[in-house]
Amino acid sequence: MAAFVVLQRSLIRRILPAVNRRLVSTSKKSNDTAVADAVKTETKKAEYKNWVYYGFETSSKEADRTAMHSIMFASVTLCLVVGGYFLMYFPDYNLKDWSQREAFIELHRREKLGLPLVDPNLIDPAKIVLPSDEELGNTEIII
Repeated sequence: MAAFVVLQRSLIRRILPAVNRRLVSTSKKSNDTAVADAVKTETKKAEYKNWVYYGFETSSKEADRTAMHSIMFASVTLCLVVGGYFLMYFPDYNLKDWSQREAFIELHRREKLGLPLVDPNLIDPAKIVLPSDEELGNTEIII
């Protein structure tokens, strides 16, 4: 068994340099160089056979897939999921929710006490200073 492996290795060492020498041509004929190009393109075609191009990298199949997976992860997971989670628990800077709760509590309290829902004298009329008719002049007053 060991002798067979040694024989196989020695044959490979003899054959491989000869194959490499056959692919390199120094002649100026286009037919000789076309054989070398055909061998190279066949290996490239076999490597890129059934490759679905995602539009990110034209030279490498792995780089194209890596870019596609990275961008999809970032756009779906980070933008949609994390962004949605952030917006869901976003603080109420305008205090809209708080003011609505306070208004409902105040309406409930005023109904319970029998008071009008909106007090016409919310601000004491004695504290309000209005301009006189001479100060207003011809100013249009819209009510």
